[in-house]
Amino acid sequence: MRTVIYRGIKLILVLLLFISSSPPANAQQNDSTLVNHKKLRNTIAIETGLYGATMLGLNQLWYKDYPREKFHFFNDNKEWLQIDKCGHLFSAYYLGIIGTEVLNSSGVKQTKSTWIGGALGLVFLSSIEVFDGFSRGWGFSKGDMVANVSGYLLAAGQQHLFKKQIAMLKVSFQPTSYAALRPNVLGSGFSQRLMKDYNGQTYWLSMAIADIFPVGNKFPPWLAVAFGYGAKGMYGGFDNVWESNGATYDFSIVKRERQFYAALDINLWRIKTKNKTLQSIFKTIGFLKIPAPTFEFKSKRFYPFYF
Repeated sequence: MRTVIYRGIKLILVLLLFISSSPPANAQQNDSTLVNHKKLRNTIAIETGLYGATMLGLNQLWYKDYPREKFHFFNDNKEWLQIDKCGHLFSAYYLGIIGTEVLNSSGVKQTKSTWIGGALGLVFLSSIEVFDGFSRGWGFSKGDMVANVSGYLLAAGQQHLFKKQIAMLKVSFQPTSYAALRPNVLGSGFSQRLMKDYNGQTYWLSMAIADIFPVGNKFPPWLAVAFGYGAKGMYGGFDNVWESNGATYDFSIVKRERQFYAALDINLWRIKTKNKTLQSIFKTIGFLKIPAPTFEFKSKRFYPFYF
């Protein structure tokens, strides 16, 4: 249940802020000194309000119903074969891009908008980790924080060095058969499984071919190659044995294994169009991996069409 609330809030914030932010993705950052102070004040006020309301809502709707204790740590680094850590990396990355764009649209100079605005996701996700640290059922996860910081640095570092995102994080999902056996953990419907079934999630690092081979290339700027990571065979976070209604279910015979992919991709942010509606759509769904021919390394299997 916590997974649905946690990941759902992150996804809603990402989509909401992406739709409402004005500058085009991968735009050159502002180097002028003409700061729009009124817009900057409004931006700070809105972000502060969203942050405060989200933290208050989490505390009232979720954390207050669970026992609290002294701040403590929790080692979940081996859970879900680190697919959940990919989710933290992904969320911090995109919230950082949003924070950078919002400050940049207010006229804040490049360095400040990149490193200060890019910390939006890091601050948000770190606050949730602090809540976890005081909750008896969980704890502050060092692994989660490493992923959060890595997502922030990936977004801010590229923007600072290259003025664009050369290596983008993306995600894809397809339903699996695992959730049907344990719906309370992996989801009972598509919307829940989208958030909870880590077996169906694949996280990608997508790079435009024109950026990889910048000299004398004839590749369109939107054509990319992507490398993905996923996992399967997971009925629980650490193992495939659990108890329910007094019965013990042992599916340890099912092998939990990692999967690695290579595929073609399309960077929707790089497609030029004068149609503002299409531009908004491409920007909003640009974090999704486009279905394309894919090779899975472990099984040496080729998929003509994989998402």
